[in-house]
Amino acid sequence: MRFVPVSLFASYFALRCSVSFAAEAVSFNRDVRPILSDACFHCHGPDEKERKSGLRLDVPTEAFKPAESGARALVAGKPAESELWVRLKSEDPEDAMPPPKTHKKISESQKQILFKWILQGAKYEQHWAFVPLQPVPPPQVKREGWARNPVDRFILARLEAEGLSPSAEAPREALLRRVSLDITGLPPTPSELDAYLQDASPGAYENAVDRLLASKRYGERMAVDWLDAARYADSNGYQVDRDRELWAWRDWVIEAFNRNLSFAQFTIEQLAGDLLPNPTLSQKVATGFHRNHMLNEEGGVIAEEFLAEYTADRVETTGAVWLGQTFNCARCHDHKFDPFSQREFYSLKAFFHNLPEKGVGNYGASIRLNSPPFLKLPAPEVEAKIAGLQKQVTEANLRLAEKGVTASAGVEDWVQRFLAGAVKWDVVEVVSASGGDQPPRVDAAARLVEVGPQETRANTLVFKLKIPNGPVSALRLECATEAASASFLWSELKVFSDVGAKGKEKKPLKLRAVVEGKSIAALEAAKVLDNDRRTRTTLSAKPDAPASAVFELESPMAIGSNSDVDLEVELGVENAGGPSRWRVFCTSAASELLVPSALVAAGQKEAIKRAKVERDQLAEYHAGLDPEYRKLNDETTRLKKSLSEAEAEIPTTLVMEEMKEPRPTFVLIRGAYDKPGEQVQAATPAVLPALASDLPRNRLGLARWLVDPGNPLPARVSVNRFWQAVFGTGLVRTSEDFGAQGEAPSHPELLDWLAGEFIRSDWDIKGLLRLFVTSATYRQSSKFTQTLLERDPSNRLLARGPRFRLQAEFVRDQALVAAGLLSDKIGGPSVRPYHPPGLYEQITAGNGTNQYVQGKGEDLRRRSIYTYWKRSVPHPGMLTFDAPFRESCTLRRPRTNTPLQALNLMNDPTYVEAARGVAERMVKEGGATLEARLVYGARLLLARNPQAAELGVLQRAYERNNKSFQSDPAAARALLAVGSQPVDGGIDPAELAAYTAVVSAVLNSDEWITKE
Repeated sequence: MRFVPVSLFASYFALRCSVSFAAEAVSFNRDVRPILSDACFHCHGPDEKERKSGLRLDVPTEAFKPAESGARALVAGKPAESELWVRLKSEDPEDAMPPPKTHKKISESQKQILFKWILQGAKYEQHWAFVPLQPVPPPQVKREGWARNPVDRFILARLEAEGLSPSAEAPREALLRRVSLDITGLPPTPSELDAYLQDASPGAYENAVDRLLASKRYGERMAVDWLDAARYADSNGYQVDRDRELWAWRDWVIEAFNRNLSFAQFTIEQLAGDLLPNPTLSQKVATGFHRNHMLNEEGGVIAEEFLAEYTADRVETTGAVWLGQTFNCARCHDHKFDPFSQREFYSLKAFFHNLPEKGVGNYGASIRLNSPPFLKLPAPEVEAKIAGLQKQVTEANLRLAEKGVTASAGVEDWVQRFLAGAVKWDVVEVVSASGGDQPPRVDAAARLVEVGPQETRANTLVFKLKIPNGPVSALRLECATEAASASFLWSELKVFSDVGAKGKEKKPLKLRAVVEGKSIAALEAAKVLDNDRRTRTTLSAKPDAPASAVFELESPMAIGSNSDVDLEVELGVENAGGPSRWRVFCTSAASELLVPSALVAAGQKEAIKRAKVERDQLAEYHAGLDPEYRKLNDETTRLKKSLSEAEAEIPTTLVMEEMKEPRPTFVLIRGAYDKPGEQVQAATPAVLPALASDLPRNRLGLARWLVDPGNPLPARVSVNRFWQAVFGTGLVRTSEDFGAQGEAPSHPELLDWLAGEFIRSDWDIKGLLRLFVTSATYRQSSKFTQTLLERDPSNRLLARGPRFRLQAEFVRDQALVAAGLLSDKIGGPSVRPYHPPGLYEQITAGNGTNQYVQGKGEDLRRRSIYTYWKRSVPHPGMLTFDAPFRESCTLRRPRTNTPLQALNLMNDPTYVEAARGVAERMVKEGGATLEARLVYGARLLLARNPQAAELGVLQRAYERNNKSFQSDPAAARALLAVGSQPVDGGIDPAELAAYTAVVSAVLNSDEWITKE
């Protein structure tokens, strides 16, 4: 920085303004820090590498230091001598600050704030979020009688200072709907509303609150926000985005909220439940919090790169959820705005770097086993089934071993026979070929089929063959290529005989995979015979190395027909990279001559010179030629497969676990996984209280540090998010950022009082929420007035009750409740409700497991928290109402208002079916008259009676629709046919359709999707 002389104008301005400005106290945290953070800290803040001219403005000891020229950026009480002020007022582009090229601007009003601050002594304050919590007494207020609890005194004191008054209490119906939605995510039923309105006791509202807090639905509602924070999903993300199992962790969260687990223990068990003394199954399941991150299973990725991604994600998520800090900004360099160094980022990473994970998921493994560490969950029925199968497998192995002893006799004679014998393979004539993405071409002269590349989806190639006359005992399928290489993902093989015989149906031939010469292993070849396209084998071919598979017919087949086609071969292919050339061979050789090359080589040795492994292989292969042995072997194989399938039925959940030998952790230069710098140890940031010496330097120590009463951030951050859940906006609006770039609290004293109370109550979440919803602040009417619209349009002063659009999950859930369709079931695997046809498949390529299989029955009516969440294509109805993709931690959802939301409410089968359900309830439960039914419908949907004018609108809408449907019965039937729920045949279709249309209109009203 080049210092410039102090201008005469600045001196004059300072002299003129010093008297008038001196009386107005400027707060560094409230007034000054936001200006400097936005405009100056990028070049003059914590990041040493980006710091210009050696000037640092975020720390007073540095800001007051003289430059080499002797000039000072700040001189307390003397703006005219403060280079900061001089540069702010300069009109010279070379000297002006911020430099024009940064496109940062400081307004005139902000400049005056900085002038006053310097004039008043340029007093710094520690950033409010890092200041230790101190007892805060509730303030004195003029309207003592309005306050119901201490929360109200803080709110009222600010309103009185602003010259505003609180709003009247909300109507009882609106208040019960509001608190029901806030605590359970569901509206009150008509019976609950009636009971509350009839309760005239002074504690009626508090009793309703306690009933709601005791509801099992409370845990489901609270878990929605936590799942966003934890980036919970049912799939791994990235390109492959296969499914995963973590629903047991989701259920743990619901159960923890329902039993009111203290937030401190809630924290400890999720971050380090496995490190507690004698951890329970539940505590281990809880650690799934930090396994919710995305997981890459793509081929060719670098494991170390994604291990760095996963551990960085854990640091960033922990920092956001418990500390309200943007640690992602310190991954590649020191934080530019907050006092966190890059070294501290990697010191935090060291806490999470000891998980025995590989960085890349195992795509070849079951989704339940592809990303250890994982935990098998209790499944008594499956475990009993497994025990029975294990016993059967043991017994079958014994019988097989006994038979093997007798079946292996005569090995040497057999060796001499196959050495003396010769297997002759004849190339089969290909009559025609069809199927696949590109039509295969038959080269008749070469007796082969040319197959082009195939897309990643289920395809079937069909070859029709003419076999030479004579017996056929086995077939060999050969995949070759003239390209540099080719691959063929093979899933099925079916061979049919009697294809060209008149008057006969083609019949499938029974095949058995064997090995002859250098063909692929029998176990691999057998995968294409199991009638399951999910089991596959890959053929890899090069010009000088074709791949082949050999299949023995169960009994030799005599060929002697005069038909043009003898056999039909169907090849199931899931993908083919590169062009391939296929030939089919047949032989009449005896089974005992079909021997792998490795056994031929072993047989050519003198018996005495064969290694034990070679002798064992010869004996085992020879035993397999015995029909009885083969039958026993097939039975054993079947039992083992059944056992494997049963074991795969046991649900698992991803968990945290420590390695015996911790990995070393290094600062990664510019965040690059392959550029390690200085080695670091697990440690917490210096700006916060130190990790106590008696705490272990692992995740358990970190968790206990986070909930230490001396740590000022976790309590502040947590109560702010709970406040946000109820009031719509946190006391700190930027609930994800309590740093310099975040917004200062609207009521700082209230925030600190709540944080202190939260700690003193032993982190009681239900107690905190009860405090919020029983306050007079919460119970205010949400009605706008012109004064409030002008003075406080965002309701930051809280002169009225909260009013905002409901979250996506609660919009759908309240429709199901009103229709009487919502399932009471809590927990379990995620379910798949209605979904736009074809959308899922467009994203996932739509083959095999990548097809959306819609649920049935109760699965269509479960609460939205149980909806299957695929990161690459989350449920569109949820996204339309601003649910996140959950690829990373989300602490604050946006709220949009778009035409798509109305289209969704009018057309999604969930809402159309729900509208019909409400309509049926109106007819069957609402009374005999149109008016009574419409009133009942309003109570089901809005928890209140309609006003006279509203009732008139609904009546006219019904009459108009009823007339239309009476004249068009097909339209009525079409509307009522939407959804899987049976239609009540006892109600006139036109009448029911008319009520359905009226309900659909109410579902599209602002009031229905809004918490009033």
